[in-house]
Amino acid sequence: MSAGPGTATASHRPFRLFDAHPRSAAVAAAAGISMAGIIFVLSEASPSTATFFRCLYALPLLWWLMRREESVFGSRPLRQRAWALAAGVFFAGDLLLFHHSILLIGAGLGTVLVNLQVVFVTLAAWFIWHERPSAAQALAVPLALSGVLLISGVVDSGAYGEDPTLGSILALLTALCYAGYLLILRKGRDRRRAAGPIFDATLACGATALVAGLFVGDIDLVPTLPMHAWLLLLALTAQVGGQIMIALALPRLPAAVTSLILLIQPVLATIGATIILSETPSLMQLVGVGLILGGVVLGTARGRTPGPPPSVSVAAAPT
Repeated sequence: MSAGPGTATASHRPFRLFDAHPRSAAVAAAAGISMAGIIFVLSEASPSTATFFRCLYALPLLWWLMRREESVFGSRPLRQRAWALAAGVFFAGDLLLFHHSILLIGAGLGTVLVNLQVVFVTLAAWFIWHERPSAAQALAVPLALSGVLLISGVVDSGAYGEDPTLGSILALLTALCYAGYLLILRKGRDRRRAAGPIFDATLACGATALVAGLFVGDIDLVPTLPMHAWLLLLALTAQVGGQIMIALALPRLPAAVTSLILLIQPVLATIGATIILSETPSLMQLVGVGLILGGVVLGTARGRTPGPPPSVSVAAAPT
């Protein structure tokens, strides 16, 4: 007897590869998302252009993956889809602000700062769901904020970046938007699925970026061919591959392993930006990077987290 919608067998379940190799998938995803900021710089696209085409190019493949999920689990309730669409608006804020911050502080430092969403999600879980943080998580907040202070250039006249202070502020707002994205997405999540919610969020993100770009006037709807190529690569690595692999793989891993994998994205982004983009953070900024990474580790010290794991954006995120 064949399995109908809503009945997942081992042979028909989408993404069953992640059951056997979650660690490899998560590492590959984090590595791919770590390149998001670097690819954005190489594309020479405006923030709105990069966000819009990253989403546009990702939608066809995400739609196909979503249809595969629906063939096994059935269609998602409208309420779940509404939450995912709302989350996508926050995701648009995340990507737009992230791109602007990169132009001011660099891809490496910008990616490190965005990972502060781990701390923000922990604080939100405390205030909203009364999930009291552990002692380690409580220590993560001042530690990470000290790192932000050092990266921002407030105490370092030789800090890297066109405007490291404003860039740091925009990166913090990016982290807040991404935390909001995760928390709203949690309201309508189904642990069996990844592509469906990400498709809806990507659709809303692209639409929001289009409206914002037309309003601000920085969107280019007819990019050059090289720009198209870079943005297609961004969509495939960060939006499709990275987001889905992270969402599926990290919940299958122990908390200690998750914490270490989360560090891959900012570390590789910093190294890659130094090698590929010739970014040269100051010594004080590198100390700040270390403090923030320490805060990320402490922020994920407890096994139970309030939402989907962050993107290293991706990149994942984000990014």
